Amino acid sequence: MMFAPYWLMPALRRLDPETAHDLSLRALRLGLVGRDATPDDPILAVEAFGRRLSNPIGLAAGFDKNAVAVNALGRLGFGFVETGTVTPRPQAGNLRPRLFRLAEDEAVINRMGFNNAGLEVYLANLRRVDRSRIGLGANVGINKEGADPERDYPMLVEAVSPFADYITINVSSPNTPGLRDLQSETRLAGILAGISSPRPIFIKIAPDLSDAGLDAVIGVALQRDVTGLIISNTTIARPETLKSPLRREAGGLSGLPLFAPSTLMLARAYKLARGRLMLIGAGGVGSAEQALAKILAGASLVQFYTAFAYQGPAMLPGLKSGLAALLRERGFGSVAEAVGAGA
Repeated sequence: MMFAPYWLMPALRRLDPETAHDLSLRALRLGLVGRDATPDDPILAVEAFGRRLSNPIGLAAGFDKNAVAVNALGRLGFGFVETGTVTPRPQAGNLRPRLFRLAEDEAVINRMGFNNAGLEVYLANLRRVDRSRIGLGANVGINKEGADPERDYPMLVEAVSPFADYITINVSSPNTPGLRDLQSETRLAGILAGISSPRPIFIKIAPDLSDAGLDAVIGVALQRDVTGLIISNTTIARPETLKSPLRREAGGLSGLPLFAPSTLMLARAYKLARGRLMLIGAGGVGSAEQALAKILAGASLVQFYTAFAYQGPAMLPGLKSGLAALLRERGFGSVAEAVGAGA
């Protein structure tokens, strides 16, 4: 395997977080980060999105908003990558600074606001992705101004369907005013009623949903033949355990503090859905043990982002080999056997 020089990650951490992110994407596009050509352990193989993935580890939406580096990310060893969030029209997002490292907490707060180049550019980039090498997700959302969710989400789904393996309906970012209101039973049902796609449809939900709210989302998802849920997006909660002086910044909190609440919600959703929905676990994953915990709680696939931003691509081989070892230690013959075993 070959990755970026060892000094690159500390150097990036000395930069403004958003500048470091932009440089990371540029390095990936230029082929400067390298690749991992080591075959994945067969125990990690999973069936998802109507295809076979070599491992269940994915990169969550938000890292590659405009789908400019998917092929390079695939060479790092991810099983799948979720691109976006894309909106119908380009938008700059919220004012900077809008991305904050809480290093003491292994966390990040962001209030990006769906900054992206818009659907036209996004589709052009999706056409360049080699989907034979990696699973590809398209995460779709609405513009801050002039949005009509019941119109825009179906349009976006129709546009990206030819180019993605699955599509995520993002109604849970805390950084677009009113977006989380779309998780309500009536609004969500209205959006899903207009969607028709041959691709699997997932709904990404907030970890701050009440138990009744989660019940309602699952009910609507089952009624509308949604494939599954991604649990979860960032949280607006601020645990008392946070140490960073940046902890009071507005926005969504991700990283280690999100692990416990998102995993609890995942386990609850697994019990409520009773095998009728596919669940993707996201929130605070940074180790093989945490990835396994998501799977045992009910996740068929696992995503991370914040740990990748802190640790870089060199974390991925160890996480995968560690997960394979843990599965064997627990007596599982596959990822699928472990799904929900601890819920």
